[in-house]
Amino acid sequence: MVVPETQDKMYYPPEDLQRDAHVPDFNSYLALYRKSLDNPEAFWKDIADEFFWKKPATGPMLQYNFDVTKGSIYVKCMEGAKTNMCYNVLDRHVREGNLGDKVAYYWEGNSPDRHETITYRQLLSQVCRCANVLKQMGVKKGDRVSIYLPMIPELVYTMLACARIGAIHSVVFAGFSSESLCERIMDAQSSRFLSNNTDGVFRGEKLINLKQIADEALQKCRENWFVLDLPPVAAQTPWDAEYDVWWDEAMTDSPEECEPEWLDAEDPLFILYTSGSTGKPKGVLHAVAGYLLYTSLTFKYVFDHHHDDVFWCTADIGWITGHSYITYGPLANGATSVLFEGIPVHPHVGRFWEIIEKYRVSKFYTAPTAIRLLMKYGREPLYDLSSLRILGTVGEPINPEAWQWYHEAVGQGRCPVVDTFWQTETGGHVLAPLPAATPLKPGSATFPFFGVEPTILNEHGEELEGEAEGYLVFRRPWPGIMRSVYRNHERFENTYFKKFPGFYVTGDGCRRDKDGYYWITGRIDDMLNVSGHLMSTAEVEAALAQHPSVAEAAAVSRPHTVKGECLYCFVTLKDSREFNRTLEEELKRLVREKIGPIATPDFIQNAPALPKTRSGKIMRRILRQIARNDHDLGDLSTLADPKVVEVLFSQRREAAA
Repeated sequence: MVVPETQDKMYYPPEDLQRDAHVPDFNSYLALYRKSLDNPEAFWKDIADEFFWKKPATGPMLQYNFDVTKGSIYVKCMEGAKTNMCYNVLDRHVREGNLGDKVAYYWEGNSPDRHETITYRQLLSQVCRCANVLKQMGVKKGDRVSIYLPMIPELVYTMLACARIGAIHSVVFAGFSSESLCERIMDAQSSRFLSNNTDGVFRGEKLINLKQIADEALQKCRENWFVLDLPPVAAQTPWDAEYDVWWDEAMTDSPEECEPEWLDAEDPLFILYTSGSTGKPKGVLHAVAGYLLYTSLTFKYVFDHHHDDVFWCTADIGWITGHSYITYGPLANGATSVLFEGIPVHPHVGRFWEIIEKYRVSKFYTAPTAIRLLMKYGREPLYDLSSLRILGTVGEPINPEAWQWYHEAVGQGRCPVVDTFWQTETGGHVLAPLPAATPLKPGSATFPFFGVEPTILNEHGEELEGEAEGYLVFRRPWPGIMRSVYRNHERFENTYFKKFPGFYVTGDGCRRDKDGYYWITGRIDDMLNVSGHLMSTAEVEAALAQHPSVAEAAAVSRPHTVKGECLYCFVTLKDSREFNRTLEEELKRLVREKIGPIATPDFIQNAPALPKTRSGKIMRRILRQIARNDHDLGDLSTLADPKVVEVLFSQRREAAA
């Protein structure tokens, strides 16, 4: 890797940003990157020295095995050390860093007239009180606690309260259905469940009754003899005294002091569920010490964080982006963040820009989906965005047109755009530019972060040098990588390490250009990326197949101008069943109920038959091309009945009309 020299259009870091940057130029990046690979022990020890350890590590900074042929896959960071995540992100700042009065969060509600300022001292007080409530309920170290809350301060309080007492939190995105929620509660074997509310919460103008969804989920779970407590935050709702507990009553008399539970470095911190290509969600397990080091460092360097910054990540905490870059990464750095409950276009299309002006946001991190949505409206009415210094994108590759608009219209041509590639499994950024160091190419995630060693393999597992395209894999771990799939280590090994022994397999395709820049080309497995949310086609197909009229279903992705990708589904009906608009709406409603609104198909096409190989395997490649109206089908020699394709193309025009 050398300083890039290219004929491509490049965007270079602004000089004023370089003056006080943590990594001020590309040569500085290269030197640190080489140190992180050549001497990882020294590199990560320097980072660890910034945090509090009740007991120092007795083992090396990193130990691992990535080769399934040599035994079980494992990653260990700072074995023997004892610490507490909550202490490091709160007490350390309040008690040692004199940051008690610094703002931790500006909370902005769905409605602009609802807002709150929370200092580090207030945050610590609320977290300790919540931790004591959990302990009174019998929650102890190692217990799993499922959390189903909107983007309100209580969500952060409960996460950190779990971390403080050694409980393992499992946050479920508050857009999931009762069935998806129940599945995640059951898999985690949660002993407690926290949700709210009575009259529902508004997301934009849409009312979502989380309490009703939660109650439906708990009814399903109770059949399996799980005992769950539900603390809501409002009134006038169906009430079950056996399970429901008033949040306000429980918190009122709870003490503001709570001694942290000192945990082993490799103790679990949280479980977060992500879609699996088999349809059953995977409980991604992250550990305390490694996740602390990695989210802290990626936040500090990728966003070039400084003490006076106001950072805003627009993600939901129900996804990994919110865990890493709303909760843990910013708090580990003593940062001030915006915590936003609403959506970009409510009550008007300038809501994002209004909030940036209101809080003088300096670092802004959002999804390409939101950018493409807001592009349609321009930036009228105009707001003062002069506080912005760095822009970021997350969730999916950003198309160059959206990148250019973001850079020019929002960043006014002076703010670097850090296009970050990472996954729930990686814990933090793995490919990303550093804003003062990396020359940018729109649409490229650029270069690896410190400690990350990517390579590109072909189908045979051979490493490709120079310009290449193939499977993106990683040769070694970094501290923040997942440790396992909860209660299913075999699935962890099979999913990420079996295909190419010796490497972590991302499941993404990747291209490396002549300058060494990495470009993510999309999922290789049967997954798709809708509005930055990874979704399993198998999960959607299973939901569709539950309809009594459906004999078989297949779901594929199709490009979408706003969402990046959308769902295009094919359904084969049982004999004598008729495909009509009513059935189409029933199928969409079924997917919403089983998975959630984010999985609602944009298109559903009647398929008298599906294209299959002679062995009966559905040829999804062909379905993707039909969905995109691409007639260049290539080799069809393995198709059992080529006429099926002609029929689907003829009916496609009706589906997509």
